[in-house]
Amino acid sequence: MMNKELSNSSQRVQMFLIENGYNCVVKELPDSTRSAEEAANAIGCEVAQIAKSLCFIDKASGNPVLVIASGINRVNTKKIEDATGIHLIKADGKFVKEKLGFAIGGVPPIGHKEKVITFLDPALKDYEWIWAAAGTPFAVFQLKPSELEKMTDGKFIDLKVDDGKN
Repeated sequence: MMNKELSNSSQRVQMFLIENGYNCVVKELPDSTRSAEEAANAIGCEVAQIAKSLCFIDKASGNPVLVIASGINRVNTKKIEDATGIHLIKADGKFVKEKLGFAIGGVPPIGHKEKVITFLDPALKDYEWIWAAAGTPFAVFQLKPSELEKMTDGKFIDLKVDDGKN
């Protein structure tokens, strides 16, 4: 049953989940989930359990590329390029809203305007449960890393910055 309290963006995410057979429930929280740290504090989980969505542009095609990283990791675009041949450049808020249909700070891993190539951080597999944005800076949903892989058709690749902090 649809939660009438959800914002339009969060309802789109919930509908995607329902229509694709996932039992995940979108929750809107009173505290911001715009950053991984804010989300972890609002939810009461580890920052590493936050699946943060970062949008880039494939320099060759101009298409969006989504990178879903653990909240504690920074993304090394050179590693992604070496592994995939895709040269990524950072997308601005206008591009993200236009191509994905969501504003930065609430970009979910699913439910976009168009099919998006998605790369996933293997560090997310360290947890039974992770949390992803659900359309607004206040909305999230809980899922398993295997569900994230299936629902995004994403590929797990090594993408984190090696900063010696392991």
